[in-house]
Amino acid sequence: MTAFAQSERQQLADLLLRVGPDEPTLCAGWTTRDLAAHLVVRERRPDSAAGLILPPLRAYGERIRLAKAAAQPFPEIVAEVRNPPWWSLVSNPLIDELANTVEFFIHHEDVRRGKDGWQPRDLDEPHSRAIWRAAQFTGKIALRRVRMPVRVREANGYGEFIVGGVDAQVTVTAPAGELAMFLSGRQRAARADLDGPAEQVRRLRDARLAI
Repeated sequence: MTAFAQSERQQLADLLLRVGPDEPTLCAGWTTRDLAAHLVVRERRPDSAAGLILPPLRAYGERIRLAKAAAQPFPEIVAEVRNPPWWSLVSNPLIDELANTVEFFIHHEDVRRGKDGWQPRDLDEPHSRAIWRAAQFTGKIALRRVRMPVRVREANGYGEFIVGGVDAQVTVTAPAGELAMFLSGRQRAARADLDGPAEQVRRLRDARLAI
């Protein structure tokens, strides 16, 4: 595993053990136990991901996650989060950094921001740039759901992109980590500046962006 994915994974595992299994997260209806079970199932049960492609199978994946959450003591589930199998389709050493740097950053923040009183982390530049690269890819997919032109601008000058046309009237500006949260459907928990007509800003804040 490479640096950023592994770092986020270990920090999340440490935090899960500190806060325990019953704390709220940003994932609606999920406790920390539910979130940990999701991560384990994502890495060890590729059949559970079928619902992401075929909505009729979504309930099947949810049953697998619920069974995992109920089947083991919380520390054992967290140990599996911390130590993924080498054969995992999403966490093997060849693609770990690509698939998991932002995935684990976001879920780490899901736990950190599940209660009031959080502050954004101060990420170093290489980490921020890695998150920005991944956020561009996922953001371009997610923003197509809004069906209006949107400009996304990284606050530290790493770059910008536009989705939906060249005449974007709404601009989202934030550091890379906050953009990753915003573009993953966590708009209300992201510290991002939105500029543009009030109705279009409202549509973007309320849009379902999660992939």
